[in-house]
Amino acid sequence: MVPRYSRPDMVAIWTPEARFRIWFEIEAHATEALAELGVVPKSAAKALWDWWATKPDIDVEAIDAIEAVTKHDVIAFLTWVAEQVGDEARFMHQGMTSSDVLDTCLAVQLARASDILIADLEKLLTVIERRAFEHKMTPTIGRSHGIHAEPVTFGLKLAEAHAEFARNLTRLKAARADVATCAISGAVGTFANIDPRVEEHVAEKLGLGVEPVSTQVIPRDRHAMFFATLGVIASSIERLATEIRHLQRTEVLEAEEYFSPGQKGSSAMPHKRNPVLTENLTGLARMIRGYVTPALENVALWHERDISHSSVERYIGPDATITLDFALARLTGVIDKLLVYPERMEKNLNKMGGLVHSQRVLLALTQAGVSREDSYRLVQRNAMKVWESDGQLSLLQLLKDDPEVTLSDAELEEKFDLGYHLKHVDTIFRRVFGRA
Repeated sequence: MVPRYSRPDMVAIWTPEARFRIWFEIEAHATEALAELGVVPKSAAKALWDWWATKPDIDVEAIDAIEAVTKHDVIAFLTWVAEQVGDEARFMHQGMTSSDVLDTCLAVQLARASDILIADLEKLLTVIERRAFEHKMTPTIGRSHGIHAEPVTFGLKLAEAHAEFARNLTRLKAARADVATCAISGAVGTFANIDPRVEEHVAEKLGLGVEPVSTQVIPRDRHAMFFATLGVIASSIERLATEIRHLQRTEVLEAEEYFSPGQKGSSAMPHKRNPVLTENLTGLARMIRGYVTPALENVALWHERDISHSSVERYIGPDATITLDFALARLTGVIDKLLVYPERMEKNLNKMGGLVHSQRVLLALTQAGVSREDSYRLVQRNAMKVWESDGQLSLLQLLKDDPEVTLSDAELEEKFDLGYHLKHVDTIFRRVFGRA
């Protein structure tokens, strides 16, 4: 976790204090259920909750000092709690194993982190929708291979991003549901020393599902899918960030990041206005995707369990969620304040002498009785003259002057109507937003 790329609410989920508080709740809820089943005295659960009601500080240093001796984090925690609560604490952890605490805690943390990320995505979608409707009919050039293709609108570019992030929101909600499961099943997951009803009670109290079969750990395919989903979201962030970076290039300059008063773009060149936020998002996306492969490799554990996954998750759990939270918030800010230049879009759209209308002429010639091969040859022959003139020549005029082109001047002029390309924008917006 890098403070520069962190936000406090997400960081708070992953602090040692937060982890130990979740551990206590797991242990106390389990002891409560055991008491109801008559396995331990009800006074044991009461003692735990009475102590908790005092809102005790968690002494992380004291727990760490015990772990330095025990070499076992859960035992160190249980020992410290017993020192605070007293004799009744001996009934904690009855029939449980460490993974019951660790895996259930991780499920709680990932669920809480998901809730923040879901809220982040919802905010981003709101901002993208607002800007999409603002520029719904702002014409701009569509590009394929980075080369001018046919006209689109800037609103359509944003509608496309909205649809993608809406899919990501659906994916994240599904991943949250998949990873938010509780395992209180004891050594090797057989419930030999703890009743399954304890697991059901803890799951209900913590807002988790029950893991159907947990061996000794929750199966890591759930976590792999969760982190893979974060990786997909990161790639969507990078895709939109890359679009903005390209649009901000000096030769294009159709949109750019907001440049605040007093901001400096370069230590050497005072004129620079660089796309630093979207470049930063590209880098953060690489980091988030980098956590996906270790999560996938965690799936294959030995037999009922090993702990090769443990060290991995201590890294990727906090880092992936904290980084993605920051990245989503940053992207939301970029889109919210994005400077858009319709005049430059129009200028670029018209830069190449009408080449963007070549397909309409091609189709019109075929419908007028010319073979597709000859139609393509005629249009391309004139289009290449425009291309080689760097847009100084007019495709429309060259076609009018070409004796082999059988369309009338009026018919040709009609094929150069920009509005033709935008006639279905409303249809696309209704598909994306449910309204036009």
